Amino acid sequence: MNAAPAPHPPADPAAGLAGRVDAHTHLYSALAPYGLPSPVPPPRDFPGILGALWWRLDRALDEETLVAGARLYAAEALLAGTTGLIDHHESPHLIEGSLDLLADACESIGIRALLGYGATERNGGREEAEAGLGECRRFILSNRRPRVRGVMALHASFTVSDDTIREAGRLCSELGAVMHVHVAEDRSDVEDARRRGHAGPLERLFDLGALAPGSIAAHGVHLDEAQVRRCAASGVWLVQNPRSNANNGVGYAASLGASDLVALGTDGFPADLDAELAALRRLAREHHDPTTAGRLEARASAGGAMMIQHFGDAAGGDRVWFRKAGPDGRRVAERVTVQGQVVVDHGRLLTAEIGELRARARETAPALWRRMESFPWPV
Repeated sequence: MNAAPAPHPPADPAAGLAGRVDAHTHLYSALAPYGLPSPVPPPRDFPGILGALWWRLDRALDEETLVAGARLYAAEALLAGTTGLIDHHESPHLIEGSLDLLADACESIGIRALLGYGATERNGGREEAEAGLGECRRFILSNRRPRVRGVMALHASFTVSDDTIREAGRLCSELGAVMHVHVAEDRSDVEDARRRGHAGPLERLFDLGALAPGSIAAHGVHLDEAQVRRCAASGVWLVQNPRSNANNGVGYAASLGASDLVALGTDGFPADLDAELAALRRLAREHHDPTTAGRLEARASAGGAMMIQHFGDAAGGDRVWFRKAGPDGRRVAERVTVQGQVVVDHGRLLTAEIGELRARARETAPALWRRMESFPWPV
């Protein structure tokens, strides 16, 4: 690593902005820009996208590619002024220890993170789900990293049984943990819950005791206002992911204005919340949604409250100083502090060499795509 430039003189914390938090993402997607192959023929719907693309990718992950991607994602997040990540992880062939790999990657780069393994039954039934829940439990109890905490996680209602949901809720209660889960991202999740005798996936999770106060329900595209208000009354956060929702064609989360407990996530897109806000502004205009349009900055800053819930006031001290880069007015981070440590200064990452991280991603990605192509689809 080249010698870092001398830090600026200490700045008044009030002069910077509170660090932004990507309230729902997938670090394992970080290598996608380095040649992720498109499935042929192209999927026709959201379940097809999952089966043909993302569920094959996560099965192909190994330690090398997971670490390379996580370190790069964390680094680029800091350079975009994002000081915290709330990650939802899955690597079915690398479950035990996977959260430690992610935690070490985040800690080494200097970003704050909440990590959980999204337990699912889609590959190996209940045994797979138990391994995922066990990984969450192990990590929550063993982790001692100052910038990282663990949560419980489920992939989504439609990929788990009632027994798995109940067990996840029991563990939340035992550990004093919250749940992180996809909810009503696509209409297929709603239809599945109704076939199982519930009003929807949100009601199923509540009915089976899996949503403790402070839990994180990602997407909520197909929730109505009454369901969103129930989340608010129960202390459950909803996370809006506009770029991903538009890219996957799952719809617009029109009802989320019914709650103040709504944050902004990227669902695996780069953790640039200015880019995510721009997408939300555009979609709010297109859908004639003045409620969301009037609360845009609240969406961007709400993730900080989620981090304070887990880290205390220390998370509130994470700061960013931005500068404009180019005639388009795009902002980049000039200086970033996390947990009192300067991690970006003069627009440069101090904890690693960003060029080396990108080179490592390019180097490791081809093997990931080869393994991915060896898995048939649909899963």
